[in-house]
Amino acid sequence: MVRSVAVIGATGSVGATALQVIGDHPDRLRAGVLAAHRSVEALAALCARHQPDVAIIGDQTLEASLARRLAAAGVRCDIASGADAITQATMSDGCNTLIAAIAGGAGIASTLGAARVGKRLLLANTESTVIAGPLLAQALGQGGGQLIPLNRRQNAIFQCLSDDSLNLNADRLRLSLVGSGGVFRGRHRSDLMTVGPEDLRMSVGNARKPQVLVNAASLMDLGLDLIEAHHLFRVPPDQLEILLQPEDRVQAVVAGVSGSAPVQLRALDAHAAISSALLWPERADKAGWLPELSSPAALAFEKPDMGTFRCLALALQALQAGGDATTILNAANDVAVAAFLAGALPFLSIADLIEQVLTELPPQPVVDIQTLSERDRTAREAARRVLRNAC
Repeated sequence: MVRSVAVIGATGSVGATALQVIGDHPDRLRAGVLAAHRSVEALAALCARHQPDVAIIGDQTLEASLARRLAAAGVRCDIASGADAITQATMSDGCNTLIAAIAGGAGIASTLGAARVGKRLLLANTESTVIAGPLLAQALGQGGGQLIPLNRRQNAIFQCLSDDSLNLNADRLRLSLVGSGGVFRGRHRSDLMTVGPEDLRMSVGNARKPQVLVNAASLMDLGLDLIEAHHLFRVPPDQLEILLQPEDRVQAVVAGVSGSAPVQLRALDAHAAISSALLWPERADKAGWLPELSSPAALAFEKPDMGTFRCLALALQALQAGGDATTILNAANDVAVAAFLAGALPFLSIADLIEQVLTELPPQPVVDIQTLSERDRTAREAARRVLRNAC
């Protein structure tokens, strides 16, 4: 049977890789729904290539432009726009698999909707778990669908836990998420007092989005991944940890608590993660996999310096606090990073601002997406107020 896939965020890097895999397996996969936020020209080109049943542009003011481009290209498909249209398409019978790759909170509603009706959910949208982790778990339980993470670290853990030969028990696991440590690894607070956005760009170039660069440098990306792993694999916070491996050869380490299972390591690139998820439970061609490792002994791991990189410590603190604390964390971090990139906030003060907002807004129970959206807005307003008062 050919599986129909809805690619939400089709014009981004995850969408491009997913469509490449889909195109490589026309006897097993097809793109039934393609959606993008504002990239009309790129979306139209993808529709001409993949001939979906439905094309959706997130910005409703651009629907007519998309329709004209598709007509000019001779593409015949349903055309829609707006967030509600995306959610309806992902919940419809026209697809059985969703690739959720819209960045930010905009992708949460469609992700939850697809989970409620039992779709296979391939998740690249970190916010769906960082902001709405309890709601996502509830929706998956209601719909009975399957979630496969596309984030490389989470997918590496998924690969380990899905290997029946390892006989791993999720209740008796220690999960270690592994990162390189970022461009400032090994530096102390005194070394980071005056760093600015230009220091990041000089160190790593402009290949990635600015916010991604800052989150990697502050280790907030690892903190958000830790929160995501907790919700995805239902592992208690005290059984999760962050390790640094400067060579960046490994994404995750899975080990049994008290030696109840052998240590397992997985390392794979983004193409392999997406390919394996789309073709699951069949194992994809491992041409894109990095060498599999059976022991950490040959690799040097480090503990992160949470005194210097306080964003990571705050992420763990928010996870342990429960409720909607991780929503507050994510919102405050977005505002702080934007201020740093604008030259309005020192690098080390990113964590200070986040901490102030977390203190001002104690966690509340997670009720529904509307309440979370309001709390997200409140946290962003609080962060901007802290910035104004600091000036």
